[in-house]
Amino acid sequence: MRIMFIRHGEPNYELDCLTPKGKLQAQAAAKRLMSEGIEEVWSSPLGRARETAAAFNELSGLPVKILDFMRELDWGSADGSPLFEDGHPWFSANEMARLDLPLNDHDWKNGPYFKNNIVTKIISNIEENIDKWLLDLGLERTANGYRAIEGKKQDKTVALFSHGGSSSAAIGHILGIPFPQTCALFHFGHTGITTLRFDQTPGLASVPCIELLNDMAHIRSVR
Repeated sequence: MRIMFIRHGEPNYELDCLTPKGKLQAQAAAKRLMSEGIEEVWSSPLGRARETAAAFNELSGLPVKILDFMRELDWGSADGSPLFEDGHPWFSANEMARLDLPLNDHDWKNGPYFKNNIVTKIISNIEENIDKWLLDLGLERTANGYRAIEGKKQDKTVALFSHGGSSSAAIGHILGIPFPQTCALFHFGHTGITTLRFDQTPGLASVPCIELLNDMAHIRSVR
């Protein structure tokens, strides 16, 4: 099975929609994705992701189903106390590196940047629900990877249109990489395509691999 994560096109965040350039990016991504043999399409409920998914729907005719938990991350104080530094999750990786705090700490949720940040609860929700979604698709989480469930169709490709933050949280969880480290390693661009491949052998547990990372070649000509 292949899961394709696609970030939305260039957005107008205030209106939660795509800019004119973002619409062209979404159209270019849709054309690029038509060659992938996609059988299911899912999207975050937010407008910019849904518009990007809609461009692919127009070409493919595949219905777009909504995953509410894949909406973009939010951040702020969970208890009213000041956040460490400014608490912004995107800046945390470089700030942690500057302070010699380990990026690969799997207890990062209890670290100074995240222990009283609402983003931690949001990420935990994504981690829990991405596994439930994968289970419905036929992939069961194990101690070190995922097991292909017998009787479930495994030779298919699924597309998920979402956001830089929620994709980072989901992909990091799937690959066993702590969120701060994922933020440092993967900078997903507009309509960037990242593909994870899972072993199709029924009953076999294995580690998913990164088949494609942040492919944006399709928008090189978009101005």
